[in-house]
Amino acid sequence: MPDSPRQSLFRIDECPDLMVDGHVADKDNNLVFSSVWGRDTALQQFLARLTLGGGEDGLDHFHLVTQDARALPTFVNDECLEKRLTRGYRQTLFGSLVNCWIFDRRCLKPDKTNATALSLLPRDSAYRIERLWALVKETCPLPLLDHWQDVVLNILQARDMLEPLPVALGPLTGFRLHMDVPRLTTELGLLIRAGVLTAEPRASEPLRLAA
Repeated sequence: MPDSPRQSLFRIDECPDLMVDGHVADKDNNLVFSSVWGRDTALQQFLARLTLGGGEDGLDHFHLVTQDARALPTFVNDECLEKRLTRGYRQTLFGSLVNCWIFDRRCLKPDKTNATALSLLPRDSAYRIERLWALVKETCPLPLLDHWQDVVLNILQARDMLEPLPVALGPLTGFRLHMDVPRLTTELGLLIRAGVLTAEPRASEPLRLAA
């Protein structure tokens, strides 16, 4: 999915009174984050339908209509989501509008039991590596030294344990962290014994993560 301009708005096909200005999803089109705008009544009805799931008049998925008129499916597991009404505007061309963020709770707190987490970052963030490294240290059950940052992040990327989320519309981009802890333990152990990872920091080349 190509990146979209920040100012773009995307209509929700099942709820034409609502618009989305930011959206992130994983490779299976599961919702990670959506910023939804609409009148309070329409927005509350949408949230209620998500709560009902696939039942009568409920929604366990919806479609975003893209700029080229494609319908992008988005699957929703309401039990995994958090919702925040962020702000309202009383005087607009469309009347009073409310903004709601809907997001996977792993964006707020890693699932340490399964060593998984999600990260949302501004598309042009200058602190991407620092933010992702902090997330890795928070999520990983292994003790990690800060000067191992580049080596560990490279391993995670190379083994597809840290990867960019493929669907990102609007100003945000996302990353999925899903660590295979036994494999990571083995690889780090080999590098420690080989002297690549040491107790004291050494000069290293700066890391550049894929967008």
